[in-house]
Amino acid sequence: MAAPALQENPTEARIASHAMPAKGWSLNAREGALARLRAMGLPQRRDEYWKFTRPDTLTQVVAPTAAVFHNDEAPLFDGIERLKVVFVDGVFDAEASDDLTLEGISIERLATAESDLHWARDLYGTLEARGQHPVERPLAALNTAFATDGVLINVTDKPSKPISLIYRHESETSDAILHHCIKLEAGAELTLLENGPAAARFNKSMEVEVADGATFHHVRAQGRDHERRAATHIFARLGKGSQFKSFTLTVNGQLTRNECVIELTGDDASAHVAGACVGDGAFHHDDTVFVTHDAVNCESRQVFKKVLRNGATGVFQGKILVKEGAQKTDGYQISQSLLLDGDSQFLAKPELEIYADDVACSHGSTSGAIDEDALFYLRARGVPKGDATDMLTLSFLAEAVEEIDSEELRDEVNGRMSSWLKRRRD
Repeated sequence: MAAPALQENPTEARIASHAMPAKGWSLNAREGALARLRAMGLPQRRDEYWKFTRPDTLTQVVAPTAAVFHNDEAPLFDGIERLKVVFVDGVFDAEASDDLTLEGISIERLATAESDLHWARDLYGTLEARGQHPVERPLAALNTAFATDGVLINVTDKPSKPISLIYRHESETSDAILHHCIKLEAGAELTLLENGPAAARFNKSMEVEVADGATFHHVRAQGRDHERRAATHIFARLGKGSQFKSFTLTVNGQLTRNECVIELTGDDASAHVAGACVGDGAFHHDDTVFVTHDAVNCESRQVFKKVLRNGATGVFQGKILVKEGAQKTDGYQISQSLLLDGDSQFLAKPELEIYADDVACSHGSTSGAIDEDALFYLRARGVPKGDATDMLTLSFLAEAVEEIDSEELRDEVNGRMSSWLKRRRD
């Protein structure tokens, strides 16, 4: 009798399904990431930071299909003057994109940046590697090893308009891996916008180096593509007196896991991470955040709000680590869910780990239903039940949306949320 075949290693099977460039300035970083991935293995349900989210569809060799969602409404941020960079199923679309030339900034594609001395050589994969400790992030290592494209943005001043990364999904079987590197020089400032469903399965990483006195604003919208599966990562390192603000709006999607790993390494730095999501039915949304304070007099805020109904699931895992010597740290973390029925669930794991004694750190997590007294009050004044529910929902999400500095962008996000909520009633 023939010996039974050995079970195929799922990590090696996934690795074999991708091709790494044979040369180029990113090769050393890619090979290092591949070694990390092999050492860690792909995430499993038994892993501590995956116990609330099944990673199966994000790790299997063949990506699940996702029907193309035809959206007849105007794209988000369409009324805002911006420089557009378009990717279709993970491939740069030059015809749909604007001229990438803009004063105070340089923008290149990862796939075509050739110089052996390219500035991104010192950034690509560096923050991702640092972010693997103390928590392993195998999908980020997979991304660094095999990313096919992305943007390399070097900001030297304050560009006159935001950079807008637009992702489009036109193939039911697309499996996209994008990696962006963003470097803000001392005193520079950038607003980065992202929106669109991207692909049937999407793995995206962004490494952001914010130098002394620089400011980075990030607003992202993950759209209404119901069958999308996505894993995203943001790795950021902040210098002295720098500011980092990131907000994500998510509506639907089969599975979304957003990871954000931030290091405050310069004194007087500030990092704000916020998210608002609205989920319906077969919807699983996971925000996993790790903020490390490693400097004096730094501030961090984590504000996450989730509205769930018809069996949707929301997850929040947030940690604040205050290292020894990081005195006068101000760390704030709040995660809350609004459950619109008894079938939905919110799973939260807030954490604080503090090794300094002069700090002000707090965290809280709550889950509840619509305030029936407030609903009755609005209905008693003639507001229809659907409109009243939407008003209370928007009010619940407001704390997260207020983390966006730009009033124009806040109005854009609030307007889109309002229209989405109304559409669910139609």
